[in-house]
Amino acid sequence: MHCPHPELTTAATTAALPQRSPSPSVRPAPLAAWFTAGIVGLALAGCAAVPAPAPSKPASPGTPSAPAATSTISTTGAATTVAAEADDHAAGFAAWRTAFAAQALAAGIAPHTVRDVLGQAQWQPRVVELDRAQPEFSRTPWAYLDSAVSAQRVAQGQAKLAEHRPTLEAAAARYGVPATVVTAIWGMESNYGSNFGSFRTVDALATLAYEGRRRAWAQAELLAALRIVDRGDIAAERMLGSWAGAMGHTQFLPSVFLAYAVDADGDGRRDIWGSIPDVLTSTAHFLARSGWLASETWGAEVVLPANLDHARADPAVRQTTAQWEAEGVRSADGQPLPALGAASITAPAGARGPAFVVGANFRAILRYNNSVNYALAVALLSRQMGGGAPVTGTWPRELEPLSRTQMQTLQEALNRKGFAAGTPDGVMGPATRAGLRGYQRSLGLAADGYPTMELLQRLQAP
Repeated sequence: MHCPHPELTTAATTAALPQRSPSPSVRPAPLAAWFTAGIVGLALAGCAAVPAPAPSKPASPGTPSAPAATSTISTTGAATTVAAEADDHAAGFAAWRTAFAAQALAAGIAPHTVRDVLGQAQWQPRVVELDRAQPEFSRTPWAYLDSAVSAQRVAQGQAKLAEHRPTLEAAAARYGVPATVVTAIWGMESNYGSNFGSFRTVDALATLAYEGRRRAWAQAELLAALRIVDRGDIAAERMLGSWAGAMGHTQFLPSVFLAYAVDADGDGRRDIWGSIPDVLTSTAHFLARSGWLASETWGAEVVLPANLDHARADPAVRQTTAQWEAEGVRSADGQPLPALGAASITAPAGARGPAFVVGANFRAILRYNNSVNYALAVALLSRQMGGGAPVTGTWPRELEPLSRTQMQTLQEALNRKGFAAGTPDGVMGPATRAGLRGYQRSLGLAADGYPTMELLQRLQAP
């Protein structure tokens, strides 16, 4: 579900930030006069002016890209810049919208939808502000999970399980995804429907298609949103969601809606805004199509042997849980490890924190939101809703997260010392993790690839 900052794509995660009303919209001139002048002529000219993007299957319901969903945002500078540019963009947006109308017609969107929906699209400066915002600090795994898997959210989830049990059981029977997992995603994405965003999806995507950093992606999603309205699933004014175009209770992008939304209540419409059966069944359908295996669980918390090379705690290292047991990996609760065919070890806080063995179903959750913290939150929330225990391992809460600037400094220092960390951008990724592991090995430390202030200080020492 995700834009450059997946933590802002879903409404539930933005609920942790100060809530602000969308900035006053700048409404461009309507398209009625253009329609009167003639649709066909402009369609030919507009197609030449706005090349049609090649639609691609999104990686997750609401996210065009997939960094970790764990950041705290400061947008003061972006807000000032956007406000100063708002007037200049009004005219440009109107011209872009007129040209894009021709592309929509060429893509098969009905003229009345182009006129009445796209023609009323409004420029949203707040969307641009959020799209430009850059995270400075990343939340630690334990801070993220403290909020995401709170006692209140667990209790609310259990209440929702009881309230909608027949619908959830029907979805589980149909797609093989447990009721607790579907409910956990619902809780993560919109706090069980209490906050799925107030941006009009067409406005948000039109703004991003004109001004955003991923214009081709936004244009494709905007066409998908118009097609949803065209097909009668939802009225444009009820198509609400996040600033990045993720919609409804479980934050589907429009293209994901077209591919996976289900009319479970039989009313002839797929409604992920007002029909709980449609919401829950559509979510189960997406997970099933993303590789969920009904025969497996997501994984389990484990205790790692002292002699395990922590570099093997990596998603690329996969083997059966029987093989992990043979290496000394044990379940934290003393029970046998669940039978998983292609399992990896994940240790979100490195060697000093809890570890988990995860399988195909954990990876299916990652396709919903490609953040290990998010997937772990869904898994743990699901487990606790079902009566399971919280994490038993101890998080290294004394460790402070590195800021984006400090992370970039760490990357630069690793590169200088010959431990390739990729382009210094302040974002922790596979290349940085590999370089950091190499540096840790050179010091005789556990090669867990977890960045700490202590490691940064060592790298900076003469």
